[in-house]
Amino acid sequence: MTALPTAKILVADPIAEDGIELLSRSGEVDTRTGLKPDELAATIGDYDALVVRSETKVTAAIFEAGHRLQVVGRAGVGVDNIDLDAATQHGVVVVNAPTGNTTSAAELAVALMLALARHIPAADASLKVGQWQRSRFVGVELRGKTLGIVGLGQVGSEVARRARAFEMRLLGYDPFVPEERARALGVELCTLEALLGASDFLTVHTTLTAGTRGLIGAEELKLVKPTIRLINTARGGVIDEEALAGALREGRVAGAAIDVFTEEPATANPLLQAPNLITTPHLGASTAEAQERVAVDVAEQIAAVLRGEPAQYAVNAPMPAPETFSVIGPYIEAAAVVASVATQLSSGQLSEVEVVYNGEIALHDTTLIRAGVIRGLLKPISEEHVTIVNANIVAERRGLRIVERHDPEVADAAPNQVTVRILTRGGATEVAGTVIHGEPRIDLIDGLRVDISPRDRFLLLCDNEDRPGRVGAVGQMLGEFDINISSMTVGRRSARGRALMVLGLDEAPAPEQLRRIEAIPDIYGARLVRL
Repeated sequence: MTALPTAKILVADPIAEDGIELLSRSGEVDTRTGLKPDELAATIGDYDALVVRSETKVTAAIFEAGHRLQVVGRAGVGVDNIDLDAATQHGVVVVNAPTGNTTSAAELAVALMLALARHIPAADASLKVGQWQRSRFVGVELRGKTLGIVGLGQVGSEVARRARAFEMRLLGYDPFVPEERARALGVELCTLEALLGASDFLTVHTTLTAGTRGLIGAEELKLVKPTIRLINTARGGVIDEEALAGALREGRVAGAAIDVFTEEPATANPLLQAPNLITTPHLGASTAEAQERVAVDVAEQIAAVLRGEPAQYAVNAPMPAPETFSVIGPYIEAAAVVASVATQLSSGQLSEVEVVYNGEIALHDTTLIRAGVIRGLLKPISEEHVTIVNANIVAERRGLRIVERHDPEVADAAPNQVTVRILTRGGATEVAGTVIHGEPRIDLIDGLRVDISPRDRFLLLCDNEDRPGRVGAVGQMLGEFDINISSMTVGRRSARGRALMVLGLDEAPAPEQLRRIEAIPDIYGARLVRL
């Protein structure tokens, strides 16, 4: 089946000509860039498909006005400029091009690594002002050096493949990548601390989330060799900019190459005044090939949707049958919350994820709940939009091994329950949840009965002896920190035995504050979870 001749496609942001040509085979293409929101709303009713990049905002008002709209394509990765909920409510498929920039970003990281190793920008600038200073620019070879890769997703994996050609030793830090996948890339997995201490070069390829912001900060930079060279082509903020600038000035880091910044344009960034620094203005995806690929990728998917076929990279989920959704719908978000908590509590290299469905939900198609689990697993570490459409693709791409079990028997007192068990080198972490009065609740953590609402912004989980005064001691210290407690629950197996204290907090304690809490007598560990 081919697209209807009457299909009309609006290109609202500039894309490569290859994409335009491909779109023209699926319908009539109009390129009208720079439309203001009211102009787009007044125009969109005539079109079946819309193509944007990051400039155009596709709001609920646009979907309301788009009476014929079937598909919106984002020629790139992020879809923050598209209202996904509104798209789903109006039955519009949203597609993106998550792999089109991968090679370009990986090649930029390698180029910056070579530039650092051989002082290429400084040597170029020196010669152009009439200086001939060969001895000043003695560099180092990549062969035999250790490259630390933080994040082994698509870009990090491509960097690893290219670095092997330079005969480098590869270390990787990514708790969410199975050992088998890392081994296939020739990467030895290790802790972040071990990677920092052993690396001659370090390259960052992780998304910016609450858990990765400041991942490499002042304390981490104290662990590195003074000869290390750092590269960041991922996201600004993963490496603390002030801490890195200080380390460069003090000679505790030999050099750095930074393509991304916390605020862009980065014309006043503190790093720009640091020595031994190479900077580029966010060029990771800025190649002709990448621009062509994202345009072609999104055009192919738009064509598929217009033909009535599924799109490979759809980022919003179609609605299931009403009778099915009425049962499983409330448990999608519960599954995401449970999986997110389990991810943040687990430690060690991930090997397998077990998901158990108990109660009536086990009798239905749980594909949407599984998508919720995958979304929750990746939320603390990734910006990927996971839905029923792309959940299996995302899980496969990251090497996630997920085992599911359906058991209609009622679990404990909950009529329906979703349990996520994460197996790592460090052991197993199990979190279970249900829905009470329409709200997700966490009711079990590692076999201990709890009652936790996701309305709390942060959870402080304290492994402690069940002794009088322990809750008060933690509460008093949080009061000293001016951190407000919004809820509290205690899980225990027996009186005066080992217990789990869970406090809902309005603010997040700093790392040094967590260490002070752990120093309280009979408190064996304190973990922070972001909801």
